[in-house]
Amino acid sequence: MAKRLYEVWKGNNIFFFRGRLIFGPDARSIIITLLLIIVPVIIFCTSVARNLVDEISGNIAGYAILLVTVVLTIYLLLLLLLTSATDPGIVPRNLHPPTEEICYDSSASIDVGRQTPTPQLPPTKQVIVNGVPVRVKYCSTCQLYRPPRCSHCSVCDNCVERFDHHCPWVGQCIGVRNYRSFFLLISSSSILCIFIFSMSALNIKFLMDDYGTIWKAMKESPLSVVLMVYCFIFLWFVGGLTCFHLYLIGTNRVSFLPSF
Repeated sequence: MAKRLYEVWKGNNIFFFRGRLIFGPDARSIIITLLLIIVPVIIFCTSVARNLVDEISGNIAGYAILLVTVVLTIYLLLLLLLTSATDPGIVPRNLHPPTEEICYDSSASIDVGRQTPTPQLPPTKQVIVNGVPVRVKYCSTCQLYRPPRCSHCSVCDNCVERFDHHCPWVGQCIGVRNYRSFFLLISSSSILCIFIFSMSALNIKFLMDDYGTIWKAMKESPLSVVLMVYCFIFLWFVGGLTCFHLYLIGTNRVSFLPSF
């Protein structure tokens, strides 16, 4: 019986469910990402959101805060799964180098008194894309000339179409097939950070009205302060990343700049 493709895969990827899910070799890092999302949300829902429900008693807004948090978190986890377990756009390897591109070295070696030409592949070649000449590079690992905007990931050991970068937080390359879910992941993470920060600040405001000073309010709900600091720090990361990728999308670029 012939083996399936994932059983003879030459890259460093990890497969689950008979090859239906494909992860990078550092897929364990997803556990850290999950904890960074789930732990703050649990703290928020069990302390801050619970207090807000009591403060806004008789109003559906209190329960809406809890509902929005849960829905956003589930949405984030689905995006994380889509980004991590989706083929990013891996270009299948060739079993043999393209023979039609082979040229022969002029400085031939001598074998038993005769000259034996040495086959070589040009490191780059020029192709025409939409009437524009584009130089593409040969990948000796995958034994193919990479399509335009395709690069080889040294972590996964694959050539990936429209390769942006290898993200250790999702344990996967970011390429043509999972870039959309990756962008939605970081932008939605920014929204969740802003939301939890705002609701924690609102909780401090309600406590200030009850206890008179901000210090007493912070002492009464230290978890609100911890969540505000946490969200502020991570918003600089995911928010800055979102703005950076908005710029890349607007200018039709990728993070990775291949060298020739």
